[in-house]
Amino acid sequence: MRLEGKTAIVTGAGSGFGAGIARKFAAERARVMVADINRDAAEEVAREIGGMAQAVDVGDGASVGTMAEAALAAFGRVDILVNNAGITHKPMPMEEVAEDLFDRVFRVNAKSVYLTARALVPAMKAAKGGAILNVASTAGLSPRANLSWYNASKGWMITATKSMAVELAPFGIRVNAIAPVAGETPLLASFMGEDTPQMRAKFLSTIPLGRFSTPEDMGNAAGFLCSDEASMVTGVVMEVDGGRCI
Repeated sequence: MRLEGKTAIVTGAGSGFGAGIARKFAAERARVMVADINRDAAEEVAREIGGMAQAVDVGDGASVGTMAEAALAAFGRVDILVNNAGITHKPMPMEEVAEDLFDRVFRVNAKSVYLTARALVPAMKAAKGGAILNVASTAGLSPRANLSWYNASKGWMITATKSMAVELAPFGIRVNAIAPVAGETPLLASFMGEDTPQMRAKFLSTIPLGRFSTPEDMGNAAGFLCSDEASMVTGVVMEVDGGRCI
């Protein structure tokens, strides 16, 4: 019950890591807004955990503003914000990534962090506290060839995390990130290029612990970093990667 009495927004929570984080938060007694561009998926997870569903396009300022207003109206405050929504491009030479795909990757992975901060940081400052968690990636720390623009978007998120942590510390707001390795989520096939036993074996050979990350792994890490047990932790990028970055 480490999050009892806390309120949280988790973006991209209709599936994958976001759903795992939302489930963990609910199990720790937080009130959770399950935010996702897929309303049906958000509603399904919200029903499962007793949370609140919200459709949101995290790359659109008006949509993010509506999400923030709905959360503040329902909860009275937002203690925890998890920027989990993210997309990638399939592995390919950097010069072959179409401009519209590049724009989409940065819209979802980078601009969303700016938009949620713009919408929710003022309320956190007024409350003199809060926790923001950005879901980055090992790709931002140990880049893989042919995923250059995805790598760069996650590197941006890591730098943003540290900068936000420094700027918001005087207001009692902590900002951290987790860096998962690829896991059993809807994005796995995109990361690998194709989901075959051979590609899985090749990818797993780069992870010392020998398995993909899971939504539960991310939920456990997020539960700690967003709890008061981590009250002295800010600006950290926690590698939840089975040793991938060693």
